[in-house]
Amino acid sequence: MEHITLLLGIVIITALVFDFTNGFHDTANAMATTISTGALKPKTAVAMSAVLNLVGAFMSVEVAKTISKGLVNEEGIQPEVIFAALVGAILWNLVTWLVGLPSSSSHALMGGLIGAAVASAGMGAVNGSVVVTKVLIPAIAAPIVAGVASMLAAKITYKVGGNIGKKTSAKGYKAGQIASAGLVSLAHGTNDAQKTMGIITLALVAGGALAPGSNPPVWVIVSAGMAIAMGTYLGGWRIIRTMGSGLTDLQPQQGFAAQTSAASVILASSHLGFSLSTTHACSGAVMGAGLGRKGGVVRWSTATRMFIAWGLTLPAAALVASGAELVMRTGDIGVAAVAVFLVASCVAIWVISRRQVVDHTNVNEGGTASADEQPGVVTTAIAAVAVPPTAGTTAAVTDEDLKATIPAATANPATPAAPAAAV
Repeated sequence: MEHITLLLGIVIITALVFDFTNGFHDTANAMATTISTGALKPKTAVAMSAVLNLVGAFMSVEVAKTISKGLVNEEGIQPEVIFAALVGAILWNLVTWLVGLPSSSSHALMGGLIGAAVASAGMGAVNGSVVVTKVLIPAIAAPIVAGVASMLAAKITYKVGGNIGKKTSAKGYKAGQIASAGLVSLAHGTNDAQKTMGIITLALVAGGALAPGSNPPVWVIVSAGMAIAMGTYLGGWRIIRTMGSGLTDLQPQQGFAAQTSAASVILASSHLGFSLSTTHACSGAVMGAGLGRKGGVVRWSTATRMFIAWGLTLPAAALVASGAELVMRTGDIGVAAVAVFLVASCVAIWVISRRQVVDHTNVNEGGTASADEQPGVVTTAIAAVAVPPTAGTTAAVTDEDLKATIPAATANPATPAAPAAAV
């Protein structure tokens, strides 16, 4: 193993802590829909996801190369900069987990790295073209591509299975959903575990333990895979609740469509070396699946909160990381102060989370959004042009589903207008 100093060791441990938070923060990406539709029991789902995340970590190193050799210039980057970046990423992960919002762990890490690098060496330390082509463009494109693909896939699955009995159809799609959820877990390990591999490799280069341009050593790949797998098994139940039932109410057909579409987008991006946010892809796929069913309702108030969190991720993590880097310029005392601040903040967030516990026993009990929230204009417009099933045929959508799409103001003129939160 490479010669590792005390500071470098602290940075590596902190990186693995980030990887651990990445695991439980992003468990929802793979298993939220599987849990919400009842295809798998909660603990079984996260155990399966953990194993496949570990396997996925060994499948590629293309994304790790983007982080370690592309995003920032290796020359002039010190281990303190990496530590500051991880502080910003970890704190953003924990804050968004606390409030149950699916945000991008990947963008938190990259935002922290950019902020710390700029604070340390100026704007020249960041490769702007890489940020645009392999971070910002995929961030915008991923949810759109996954959402459109998922919506079309959901429509096709309902059309193909329209003449199949409801119970038979649901059973078949639950099996398909389990398989597609496993594919997402594999893709998540392939994409997200590599980000920690890349950050540790960058730290090793910055600390002089590796030559510039080196690929992640085997022990880095193994440790990153183990960390994200353990975090995944812990289960980020708050975010699972939001993605599984807070954004929309999914049937097995929709869950299958969402998972398959998201996995395809994530695996394709990993092959191309794009540091894609799996959260963006999976959230977009869930909303697309919600719009792909006649009578499907997307809760746009929850989606709006999620979009705001996405927009804040890069700058928020960058701001915290740059502040941490400035503090650490004072020397060992500064490093110690930042470390104490990180630990204290993590403990405080955990204590606050215990006031309202969400775990595998109650993850499906209600969602972040109100159950009686009115559908927004997008859902209403799609429902208005949907053709109801003709009499005598087996409907893929229940009467209750169709009623859910009728705005309360239309059903009853005396009913107050929909809340302003429904965009």
